[in-house]
Amino acid sequence: MKTDKIGSIGRERTGNLNRRDFLAGATAAGFTIIKPGLVRGTQSNSKVSLGLIGCGGRGVWIAKLFLQHGGYTFVSAADYFEDRARATTESLQVPREKCFSGLSGYKKLLDSKPDAIVVESPPYFHPEQAVAGIDAGVHVYCAKPIGVDVPGCLAIEEAGRKATEKKRCLLIDFQTRANEVYREAVRRVQAGDIGPVVSGEAVYYCGPTWDSNKFLAADSNNAENRLRAWGLDRFLSGDVITEQNIHALDVAVWIVGQHPLKANGTCGKKGRDDLGTCNDHFSVLFTFPNDVLVNFTSKQYGTGYDDIGCRMFGPKGTIDTHYFGIVQIVGQKSYKGGRMLNLYTDGAVRNIADFHTGITGQDYSNPTVAPSVRSNLTTILGRAAAYKKGEVTWDEMMRTKEKLEPSLAGLKA
Repeated sequence: MKTDKIGSIGRERTGNLNRRDFLAGATAAGFTIIKPGLVRGTQSNSKVSLGLIGCGGRGVWIAKLFLQHGGYTFVSAADYFEDRARATTESLQVPREKCFSGLSGYKKLLDSKPDAIVVESPPYFHPEQAVAGIDAGVHVYCAKPIGVDVPGCLAIEEAGRKATEKKRCLLIDFQTRANEVYREAVRRVQAGDIGPVVSGEAVYYCGPTWDSNKFLAADSNNAENRLRAWGLDRFLSGDVITEQNIHALDVAVWIVGQHPLKANGTCGKKGRDDLGTCNDHFSVLFTFPNDVLVNFTSKQYGTGYDDIGCRMFGPKGTIDTHYFGIVQIVGQKSYKGGRMLNLYTDGAVRNIADFHTGITGQDYSNPTVAPSVRSNLTTILGRAAAYKKGEVTWDEMMRTKEKLEPSLAGLKA
């Protein structure tokens, strides 16, 4: 899996972590002594042993943040592509014999019995690998989106329930929900500071994200080339509305506090020239309970304007949030909030610390699962409506349970 580029607002924005915030997080949670029995296979005073599933750019990047925390050590790695798995022997000092490849490489990784796994593979594989981790009795840290379809989301929902029963942690890595300014702003809205939410808008505007069209141009029928270009494949990624736009829609759903009842939308591919199957723009109107309307638009082409934002309006004020910008409330009860300087990194650092605290503190409530499922399903509802170029209800989506099935023929087991 590779690191994708989103111009001035996306995954390339992985600059230096705020030193004060990092040191505070490390002091609070990074050097906790693990009690005997809390982590399978460890002894007192040891670190949480990790297996990394997905050794592309994002996987290796976040793995280094785990190491910076101080409470983890990587003992195994898996990626479909052997060269990527082997590369981790140098970057993460994983034993060469504990690097696995192929579609079933993650199973061999689980057989090596780490305490926890970090799932950073293409989204289509997230449910299968995360569920397998919980079934194997390990803790799971999973990238968003949790799945590309309804069955995948429901599988993660069940895995969260099972994890709690088995006393295991399952954490979904949403950066906004880990930020205290975002949390306080949403808390104030839900306490009534802007009055009842009436309507709102969510946007995700960026330029071309993926530079992997070269693999499709070489041979778009080659299964491994399609896997290398997974970000351009709607079946492997869930399309742009699920794989990336989920950040904006997650905030909208978080603020409203309920899932939408229906969506009406459209989408297309007119601004970007590649051989992939993903669209480059979406426009969806979501209807929530109490006739709360949220208009969502996104683009993944062109230059000149980038933003990941959500504004929600009430009779007493407005909450205005931006992934790389100001988060505030303006109105009768204003909240100055603050500016997001490096949420992409800082949010991951906070989640990594929370994951460690959950494991060592035996907190298996797994609070990130339910909201992640709801937001992920919201993107799938919007996608279904956009593909239909019409209306789809939540109940219809859940009843149909359409599954995305990419062709994996030709890939090594």
